[in-house]
Amino acid sequence: MSTSPERRWLAFDTSTDVLSLAVARGEQVWSQTLPGGAQASSGLIPAVLALLAEADMPLASLDAIVFGRGPGSFTGLRTACAVAQGLAFGADVPVLPIDTLLAVAEEARWAQVQAGALLPDAALTVLALLDARMDEVYSAAYRWLPEPGAVPESVPGSSHRRWQEAAPLQVGAPEKLQMPNDRVVLQAGNAFAAYGERLPPVAPGGLRCEALPTAAALLRLAPALWAQGLAVPAEQAMPLYIRDKVANTTAEREAMKAQTALDKAAAQP
Repeated sequence: MSTSPERRWLAFDTSTDVLSLAVARGEQVWSQTLPGGAQASSGLIPAVLALLAEADMPLASLDAIVFGRGPGSFTGLRTACAVAQGLAFGADVPVLPIDTLLAVAEEARWAQVQAGALLPDAALTVLALLDARMDEVYSAAYRWLPEPGAVPESVPGSSHRRWQEAAPLQVGAPEKLQMPNDRVVLQAGNAFAAYGERLPPVAPGGLRCEALPTAAALLRLAPALWAQGLAVPAEQAMPLYIRDKVANTTAEREAMKAQTALDKAAAQP
């Protein structure tokens, strides 16, 4: 991991109803939060260009464009991916896709540390949850492992070398979620208002906290993932949907309508 003051990143996430973006030059960070959802497609590029201008950072000076690749809102993921690709092509810089649920885990951990509820080096398991709509949740579990002698938390990139996957990304009914078999589990995300009582109960010593995949979390995660060689050329940036298929094509919908009509006709006396 490089801590060079010349290291420069642009990060954004549009996977939820919040548009989060940030730029970093060394340890300096400029960030902004705006309405997401349908407004993200029209507002993201102007907001990015304004924030880069504020930080006096041309696009071509970036080391990479970091974006939340999913899971999340399909429209939001397509927006983030398309904008990341377009900006990266134009500036000839790579892109760094990061799982949104890992960003949720990092944002929740960071918030607990900043609030004094958690020591920076305390072992922790986070069950990250995002509302997937359609009566389902996206989930993944991550373990934060103590690392004696690690670089200070204030250094961008110092926080994610210790994250390990404890349960893979998945989507399903909240009742089917399995809690990790760890002593302390923090449930984090935006699914509690919609599915609170249907989610696994919080075990003794555990917590629940609201958390979103913020651009600041992506910035903390980026340097080590970059060092692991996970940046890709713009044309290789892809959203991560989890759901294999939700929307049917026009032809499929017409075929389904025709089949329904046939079924109804066959059922008539």
